[in-house]
This record gives sequence, structure tokens and C-alpha cells, in this order.
Amino acid sequence: MSTNETMINRYSRAFMNTFGPPQLALVRGEGTYVWDLDGRRYLDLLGGIAVNALGHAHPALVAAATNQVGTLGHISNFFTSPAQVELGEKIQDVFTQSGYAEPAKVFLTNSGTEAIEAALKLTRLHKPEGRVLALSHSFHGRTFGALTLTDKPAIKDQFAPLAGSVEFVEPSPEALDAAFAPGNVAAIFMEPIQGEVGVMPLPAGLLAHARRLCDDAGALLVIDEIQTGVGRTGQWLASAGVQADVVTLAKGLGGGFPIGACVGVGATGELFTPGSHGSTFAGNPVASAVALATLTEVEGLLGHVGTIGDWLISELSAAGYSVRGEGLLIGIAVSDGPAIRDRLLEQGIIVNAPNPTTIRLAPPLIITKADLAPFVTIMAEYAREFQES
Repeated sequence: MSTNETMINRYSRAFMNTFGPPQLALVRGEGTYVWDLDGRRYLDLLGGIAVNALGHAHPALVAAATNQVGTLGHISNFFTSPAQVELGEKIQDVFTQSGYAEPAKVFLTNSGTEAIEAALKLTRLHKPEGRVLALSHSFHGRTFGALTLTDKPAIKDQFAPLAGSVEFVEPSPEALDAAFAPGNVAAIFMEPIQGEVGVMPLPAGLLAHARRLCDDAGALLVIDEIQTGVGRTGQWLASAGVQADVVTLAKGLGGGFPIGACVGVGATGELFTPGSHGSTFAGNPVASAVALATLTEVEGLLGHVGTIGDWLISELSAAGYSVRGEGLLIGIAVSDGPAIRDRLLEQGIIVNAPNPTTIRLAPPLIITKADLAPFVTIMAEYAREFQES
């Protein structure tokens, strides 16, 4: 038995069987690569599921974490720190750069699902008895509140009845019109690209259509940018051009450090008052310092992400694959997602299969054509076998 297999067996004895056996036991990473306990190197095209925006062991993140934990590690939200304040201001700047005219205010969280929970609370404060809508095939998290917004029976039905009631709507203008027609809508939650269903971008113009409906109904437009934000699609926000009332961020925000944010725009940013929400760890100085360093570095990568993403989509399309997505969030239609994921892992390449007919790529934003060349070669070589029938 290999060292890798031994560690996985130890894992299985120590932890609840929530995720199934790990595929690998990883011990270190550098740039776009990781190594397992047996010393084998893998090209990481998943990036911790769109988390490791700057890859592994990026010098700016190592320095930010080391310097901050060496001076001030945790203080609670009875106090603040320069790192926390500077991060809040940087997130505000991101929204200004994205065309937001009204001021944005930030509530920091420890994860994406907590950002969604905060958004749900804002929805309740905005219109206490109002109806909440979400798109069919959506994924917004696994905590009880976020799970009500997630249209994935396999992960939610076993926990019914859930708290609250959410109505699911097909992602089309006609379906949205019909859902808003009865009135009293408090909010609609939308992902610009639905990642867990197989990287499915919303139809062109649908976010703008939802914005108009929300304006007419006095409802909040909540855009979940947890997977798509922070440069993942080549711009700060995949929803650029449409101004939301609430935007949730996480994943790439911390470059690998657990952090999220619920951003309220205009009047929505004033709904929380002392005592209406809270978190012991949220805004932790170390997490804030790392997120600030991540945003600073990602700002210089936005153009690169768009260019390399277009190139990769073009290469895969030329090989005959049907490809979806934008920037470096890409879904490839294949014949058998899990089997191809395992085949690629044997070849030293990490990808993800969110459903039986899709391979998802969400690599570090620093990735280059040279890094991607082995993957492109393998996909072209096995195109006849791998492609969706």
C-alpha cells in the first residue's frame, strides 16, 4: 500500500463519511501544481473549486498571512483592524470599478454559504412577508437557509422540511414574468453562471430583465458571485453591467483562506443594525490581510484571464468539444464525466465532474498556455472517446 493510500485509510477512520474517500492526500503546492504523499505532481485545473485564484504558495499571500498572524491573529468584532478596514475599502473599490453608482457596504463572513445566509436576512428585513424566488438548477450552499435556495433534490430532500419557502423559476424572461406576476416578491437570487449544474451561463439579457422586474416590484436582486466573482471570468464580477442590490462573494476572495462577503448596495447596505447579525470569526485580521493581498494581485490578472480563457475554449472547441463558460470557469460536455475525471487524474491532471456529462475547469488565474498544453493535448488525443455522444 502506498503512503498516499495509507493516509486516505487513516482519514476514513477519523472523519465522518461526508465527502467519500479523498482522491489524493496532498502535501504541498506551488503555482498551478500540487504534490501527493508519494511525491507525484499534478496539474491543478480545479483550484480548490475556484478558490485558489493565485495558485499555491503565492508569495504575496504567504507574506500577508505570515506578517498578520505574527502581529495580530484574532480580535472579534468588538474591535477592528487596519487589514479589515482596508479590505472593506478595497471591496468598495471593486464595485466602483464595476460601474456601481450607489455606495456598497460590506459584511464579512467565513464562507460563501454564510454570505448567502446574510443575504437572506437582508431579504427578510427588506420585505418581511415577501416571496423569495430562485432559479431552477441553482446552488447557493448547504446550510439550512442556503439549502432552501438550492434546487438540487439529491442534497436537500433528506433534510425536509426546510425553514422558509422558496419558489424556483426556470431561467427565462417568460418564466420570470410569470413568477413576479402575483406580486409581493421580496427578492430573487441568481447566479450569472450556474456552476454546480455544469457551468451553465444564464441567457443573455436575463439579469437585466430581472433588474427591471425587481425595480417594478420593489424587490431585491441578489446576485451570487461566490464562484464567478473576483476575476474568475476575466472581470471583477460576471454580472458586470447589471447592478444588484446584494452581491455575495467567497471562494476566490481569500485565495485559499476561508472568507466571504455579503455586499449591500445603496439602501440595502443600511438594513443591518447592531444586533441584527454577527459572527465571531468574520473579518478576522489574517483572513482580511490575505483577501486584501489576493484582490491586489488579481487586479493585474483580469486581462490575462480573459485572454487565456478565450484561448483554452478555442482549443477545446477546435478538438470538437462543446464548451460553456467564460474566462477560467469552463464546462466541457463529455460522455462520462466521472470516468474522464478519473482518467485525467491518472494522467496527473485534476479536474471536477459536477454532473455525469460535464468536466469543470476552474484553475488558478495565473495559469499559462504552457501549463495547459498537456491537458489540451490529452483532450485532443482522446476527443473521439471523451466527447458527448
